Amino acid sequence: MITTVTQKNMVTIPAEVARKLGIKPGYKLDWQPVEGKDEIAVKVIPNRGELARRLCGMGSEVVPSRDLAAKLDEEREREDLERMKALEG
Repeated sequence: MITTVTQKNMVTIPAEVARKLGIKPGYKLDWQPVEGKDEIAVKVIPNRGELARRLCGMGSEVVPSRDLAAKLDEEREREDLERMKALEG
């Protein structure tokens, strides 16, 4: 597919390419020139939310018996109670 570079060096990603690679608003593209060639390698970098979604559960096979989200919730609740007590007295 061929696209045109605008006067502001902007390029439109063809819809078919964006769909195939899952590119969505908020994603970044890392442009790297290919040494010795008139080519560019482009790496798709998802936004933080997508990266977090992809990482969700990745460590669960290592520690299957621990519910880390519940543990974090308990820890935050405990910290909130401590802060409230400190403000009261």
